Amino acid sequence: MNFRFKQPEDSPGFLLWQLTNQWQRAQRNALAKLELTHAQFVVLASVLWLSSQPDNIVTQQQISAHSKIDKMSMSALTKTLVQKKLLVRTAHANDGRAYSLALTEKGHKLVLKAIPIVERIDADFFTKDTTQLVQLVHNLKHLIHN
Repeated sequence: MNFRFKQPEDSPGFLLWQLTNQWQRAQRNALAKLELTHAQFVVLASVLWLSSQPDNIVTQQQISAHSKIDKMSMSALTKTLVQKKLLVRTAHANDGRAYSLALTEKGHKLVLKAIPIVERIDADFFTKDTTQLVQLVHNLKHLIHN
């Protein structure tokens, strides 16, 4: 066989996969107590964040672009969050092709409860070596935006 790497552990993609799975497992376990998946949390937190911007009507497309969740997954997540009465989805006032999203009171309370939990998991998970963490964050931002 002809592999580029001598060992799987030499592959940055494989290492990122492993690290992501460890981090997601920690988030999943913590958010399960609130009956939320991590993806559902990301949508709710994104709605909260984007709706805090002046005069912004939040759309599914904006959430999808902000979170990098693909459109099909975003649609399914929105449907689930509406069924759970955490989001309200209405026709956009200015764009007949778009839907606006807003947190319900229940969704607003839940995401505010979830944010410190998610931030605590991040703090615990990523504070093992701050010098290397700063470089990792820099590299990840560069990769995402290029």
